[in-house]
Amino acid sequence: MKTLKIGLFGFGCVGQGLYHTLQHSTGFKTRIEKIVVKNREKLRPIGQEFFSYDKNDILENSDINVVIELIDDAEEAYKIVSTALKNGKNVVTANKKMLALHLETLLALAKENSVSLLYEAAACGSIPIIRTLEEYFDNEELSRISGIFNGTTNYILTKLASENLEFAAALKKAQELGFAESNPESDVEAFDPLYKTIILALHGFGTILKPEQLLRFGITTLKKGDLDFASKNNFKIKLVPSIQRLSENRLSAYVIPKFIPKEHHLAKVDNEFNGVIVEGQFSGEQFFVGRGAGSLPTGAAVLSDISALSFSYSYENKKLRQLQQPTFSDELKINIYVSSSKAADLEIFPFEETFEDFKKNGFYYRTGKIGLAEIKQLETVVRTRKIFVAEIFEQH
Repeated sequence: MKTLKIGLFGFGCVGQGLYHTLQHSTGFKTRIEKIVVKNREKLRPIGQEFFSYDKNDILENSDINVVIELIDDAEEAYKIVSTALKNGKNVVTANKKMLALHLETLLALAKENSVSLLYEAAACGSIPIIRTLEEYFDNEELSRISGIFNGTTNYILTKLASENLEFAAALKKAQELGFAESNPESDVEAFDPLYKTIILALHGFGTILKPEQLLRFGITTLKKGDLDFASKNNFKIKLVPSIQRLSENRLSAYVIPKFIPKEHHLAKVDNEFNGVIVEGQFSGEQFFVGRGAGSLPTGAAVLSDISALSFSYSYENKKLRQLQQPTFSDELKINIYVSSSKAADLEIFPFEETFEDFKKNGFYYRTGKIGLAEIKQLETVVRTRKIFVAEIFEQH
């Protein structure tokens, strides 16, 4: 077992969670040598001797062999992580945006410098989904990965449905509990689960996707009428990313809200919990549940990567090395629900088949079948007009 000497970037919610888990863990030969932070004025719960404001105190310190990156600035994180890899240091990061934007480059840097880049905490909180895909499903062809990848939006949606809260009140509670940032855009506009979808597509299917390829809608346009529709039809609303194999060499991926039957196991995942469904060619459907937000659950995922590094672990990315990686396709057709306060907004959607039209008291919705490509073309206008778009569960 290697003795690890850690340089930590960031000491916010996750950084403090990691520090707590390290202090209360057994069997580790490791210590934090230095913590680099940005704000000189902020009060810290541990001694000032741990802290520095110069990143080179970690990056250029030859004694430090592991860099833990836990800051919220994706571009600065990329500079830190890429430099650390070039300097021959193993890296653990939780920055899903940085990874999604720079996956190919970072994987190449890790390989060129014979070091490990681990990021279990970047996808689905405390659920060990990346390691599971890497180790258990490394040789099995998958047909689908989907689920609830964002604890903040799941908490908000739970409170909207179970306590009849207004969106702003539910968001405020999520912020008070540390599940949502002061600027919650990444969560509520579905950027966060989109980045996680890209990471899981790599480990589950051997494909590196680009954020702009994926259809993405969040939950900020959700209205009372949409919640009423869910209740009337025995649904719950969840924000559900989906990666689906269409054929041997094509897959689709998208992130939108979804109406799910209340009896479905995913509908029973509430509050800040995440749930991941993995469907394999031979093993069938597997379902994983765990906390997806919060200081300690995310800190525990970082701790798991540190433990793995002590045994010289690295991702093998076997599926990325297969002869033919599946390529992205938006040919999939899905059942969707669209709603607005204006009837004309529904007419912009080229439904192939319409199931239901509803018009009452200034609230309008339509359900039917449509292709992902057709919805993607409308993405900008849908956001501008604040139209709510959701998939309707269809048994596969």
